[in-house]
Amino acid sequence: MGEMPHEGDGLTRATSSRTRVEFCKRLQTKTLYRLRVWPRTCSLPLVPFPITVIIQKNEDSVPCDSRLKSRNIGVTRLVIAAVAMLTASSLQAQTTPADTLTVDQAVTLARTANPMLQAMRLRADAAAQRIPQAGAWQNPQLGLALRNRPLDGFGTDQPMTMNMIELGQQIPWPGKLGYAKERAEQLADADSLDADEVEAQLTARVKAAYYQLAFADRAIAIMDETRDLLRSFLEVSSTMYQVGTGLQQDVLQAQVAVAQMTEDITIVEQRRIAMAARLNALLGRGATVLIPGLQLPTTQEALPTVEALMAAAEAFRPALAAARARAEAAEAGYRASRRQLYPDFMVRVGYGQRPQFTDMLTLAVGVSIPLFAGSRQLPLRAEMLAMQAMEEARERDLYNETFARVAELRAEAERARSLTSLYINAVLPQARAAVESAFSAYRVGQVDYMTLVQNQMTVNRYEIESVRLAADYQRALAELQALVQPAAGSDR
Repeated sequence: MGEMPHEGDGLTRATSSRTRVEFCKRLQTKTLYRLRVWPRTCSLPLVPFPITVIIQKNEDSVPCDSRLKSRNIGVTRLVIAAVAMLTASSLQAQTTPADTLTVDQAVTLARTANPMLQAMRLRADAAAQRIPQAGAWQNPQLGLALRNRPLDGFGTDQPMTMNMIELGQQIPWPGKLGYAKERAEQLADADSLDADEVEAQLTARVKAAYYQLAFADRAIAIMDETRDLLRSFLEVSSTMYQVGTGLQQDVLQAQVAVAQMTEDITIVEQRRIAMAARLNALLGRGATVLIPGLQLPTTQEALPTVEALMAAAEAFRPALAAARARAEAAEAGYRASRRQLYPDFMVRVGYGQRPQFTDMLTLAVGVSIPLFAGSRQLPLRAEMLAMQAMEEARERDLYNETFARVAELRAEAERARSLTSLYINAVLPQARAAVESAFSAYRVGQVDYMTLVQNQMTVNRYEIESVRLAADYQRALAELQALVQPAAGSDR
């Protein structure tokens, strides 16, 4: 019996291998029937044992092996290093076909073309332009006047008559503009960090959609090849029924099994269309754009401890830094509101021209009086104090949610890694052995045909589940990377 590769042996399946299922017998006394079944070219090992069909009476038979050869392509390693500060990186170790869309290419496309990310970057740019506005004085006021002109001629022969020009400037109380500018700076930093957070989450969403789509492709391939095998079983059961050694029930059950597998393939194919549209939307392009072959790494490394991941999230997650910046902005706003009770100053300089008399100069200083502080300045102070408490509460909640999510994602990744190892090293070999045993029993009439089909469907289910777990691991790892590693281009 040839050694069969499992799902974890490669990122892509070989399409050049041809599964040969041959049923034959060697004549010792008399050959009653001889059948050879050559299914279509396939790439997934579904028959990991010699297959023999006896269509004879009181004759010995010799089995012919059915074997599959497949290419093994190098796999991608994702390593998360937790030494002081955690940074996750992907190391790609395989040759990528020309018609393959890699996950790095997909992420690059999303960062370049995704409209939401562009909107967040523009929002951050707009917030940066508010900083100089918040710290700037109001514009000075320039006034022109014809003062004290008599109505009976509008002349300039009176001593009080003059042509007046005035320049006035409002000067705020020290600290008002300083805290306002500090608040604007913190809010601009928060908006910039929000853009980094959106980019990190976009990267995670792109990777999640990418790996789910890769899973769908591989699941369809597995089910298609299982259907080919079931069709081969159908031909065998039909032949056995025709020569009188099989039951019509076996033929009908085989037909139902093929139809059920076709149903499952149809469902996954339609889901793939929806997932492809979602991935295209994240990449900022039309929903019907063709997506080429995708990669699905199968190497699954052990992750750092929860404590190390939480420390990395606290140090690197942009959303946490944005929450802290907003809390500091609220504190600066509260300090600025306390100074609203203090008066602002108004300084005016005027020059009066008197054509028939000596010119005159005017100097004036004024202050604002917070006469309505009870309905303006004091409620503003209370508002900013409440906003400061609100932002601090939001920051604490985001910390708690981040740490909880880190623990959840690590648990999901470890679950996928552990179950993948269990399925590949224990469940699948036993399931394949069960198929072999069932087939041996079926050929001598000890078990019915449905038992053979059910055992083969168990192999099919666990092979699909192994691929699903590989996709789940990569999705959880991508979300962890969005939480614990620095944003692209960040100096944090």
